[in-house]
Amino acid sequence: MKQIEVTIMGQSYVLGCPEGGERSLLAAVSRVDEEMSAIRDAGRVKARERIAVLAALNLAYALAERPAAAGTADTTADGHQVDIAALVQRIDQALGADGQLL
Repeated sequence: MKQIEVTIMGQSYVLGCPEGGERSLLAAVSRVDEEMSAIRDAGRVKARERIAVLAALNLAYALAERPAAAGTADTTADGHQVDIAALVQRIDQALGADGQLL
């Protein structure tokens, strides 16, 4: 598994990425960074872990509101299957000392 360093809301994280998944991971990082930055910039919430939880909820809600794809698995725009439990685990690992997401 490849290691990629990314920045979310000004903080650097090293994430594991399967070969060939860099583009999808970087798109996800960009979306999370946008969501978290928007929450921070609104000025209501200051704690990074609270911002992360709110961003995760906003993104999960947006995903749930999308029309269901064929079958039961969630898929990305480019057709890759999404393992939500694995994503939550990766977020927990990235948060590290900041606290667990769930």
